[in-house]
Amino acid sequence: MNIDIKILVSIAQKAGKQILTVYNSGDFGIETKKDDSPLTIADQLSDKIITEELLKHYPEIPIVSEEGENVNYETRKDFEYFWLVDPLDGTKEFINKNGDFTVNIALIHKNNPIIGVIYVPVHDTTYHGTLFLGAYKIADGIQSRIQVNNKKESLTAVGSKSHATEEDKAVLSQYDIKDFTSRGSSLKFCMIAEGKADLYHRGGPTMEWDTAAGHAIVLAAGGKVEGLLYNKENLLNSSFTCKGFV
Repeated sequence: MNIDIKILVSIAQKAGKQILTVYNSGDFGIETKKDDSPLTIADQLSDKIITEELLKHYPEIPIVSEEGENVNYETRKDFEYFWLVDPLDGTKEFINKNGDFTVNIALIHKNNPIIGVIYVPVHDTTYHGTLFLGAYKIADGIQSRIQVNNKKESLTAVGSKSHATEEDKAVLSQYDIKDFTSRGSSLKFCMIAEGKADLYHRGGPTMEWDTAAGHAIVLAAGGKVEGLLYNKENLLNSSFTCKGFV
């Protein structure tokens, strides 16, 4: 596919700027979805921007988004390529105003993520990665290549702010962990990709759109993700482990 990463970065940043407007206004319009997860005006505005822009630039590629219309499995099982989007990853962090929320856009090819873009609105920072072409971070207007630490001792583990489980602790105990830090949303994948952490295990439930962009970026940065497959009949993920080493 002839995908221009600059266009994807621009789309994520545009959506993120709209999210930030809502964030700074304090008027979130919070609702509760059927799965008891929160939904805000920012989720919906971001989804609208991303969907419209992706359709404008790549009308031939279907979109599966957390806030979009549900695409039934009989239709999407035949997708060779599709966009997998979380317009606001970390809605709880957004509501709590701790800054740990992101915009996630991924391109899936035959059940695997091959391109990922993550934008962090509060810090105006972008991460992107393309399989076999490397991973990059854009901060203060400067783009630099990032890569995993690729070390297997004295590791820094990163975990969820909101969803730590006993399984997570048990898995991490099998490794030589020196430090532990917690972050919200897909920022944990970003920390692995840029070498600020080495190991992330998640035993609690996530959805495919929560992980796809970060998964792609970690792979592009030379890391490894075990336990995740995309475009399943049920979009709920099982446990997975993200490693900054192979």
